[in-house]
Amino acid sequence: MRQRQTARSYRRETAGAWIDVTVPLRNGMVRWPGNPPVRVRRVLDMNKGDECTVTSISLGVHSGTHMDAPQHFLRTGLGIDAMPVDAGVGRARVVAVNNPAFITVEELRRHRVRRGERLLFKTCNSSRCWKTNRFLKDFVSLDEEAAHWLVDQGVRTVGIDYLSVAGYKSDTAAIHTILLKGGVWIIEGLNLSGVRPGVYDMLCLPLKIAGGDGAPARALLKPVSKPVRSRGTRKT
Repeated sequence: MRQRQTARSYRRETAGAWIDVTVPLRNGMVRWPGNPPVRVRRVLDMNKGDECTVTSISLGVHSGTHMDAPQHFLRTGLGIDAMPVDAGVGRARVVAVNNPAFITVEELRRHRVRRGERLLFKTCNSSRCWKTNRFLKDFVSLDEEAAHWLVDQGVRTVGIDYLSVAGYKSDTAAIHTILLKGGVWIIEGLNLSGVRPGVYDMLCLPLKIAGGDGAPARALLKPVSKPVRSRGTRKT
């Protein structure tokens, strides 16, 4: 059984097909410093004579691809079990970010962000950060001004392609609090290496953990086909 999957193993975009942008949970994978390690082990195994195979997992809820609940940084915030389904299900836009350090307001303004959008930021994180079990401190993240700006635009959900929307050396609590207090739901730990910028249908549903401050999630994207007009058809 293969234990390791890298960015190269992700499916490339196929017309009309769902694209899995979830980072597989596996033993010893990268985690945020101070968070519990991911441990995956077989407690029963048919290959060892057991009647069936049963696997045990132990991990922090912010491991791999996951969603943050307001309770993560707000004492009276909602738990992940209270997440509105449409925070993770519906039309989403993958936005390419060129800045190698931060997602800034200047960068966001070029993308004409609209109220109610679900935005997934594709940065250089996708092509480099998931190739190692070592935590990389220099990943691309939101700066504080951009977090305020996204709230002001009325964005519904934001997603990023590493373990946090806030940088390791940034004010992590402040950036999360701005978004979560502003009603923006957060998806972290995506792998967008095999996805082109554009509009997609998204399915991203976290485990329903009672009162959870977050939960691992499965995230899928499906390209939205542009309507094709027959040759000679007049626009009315």
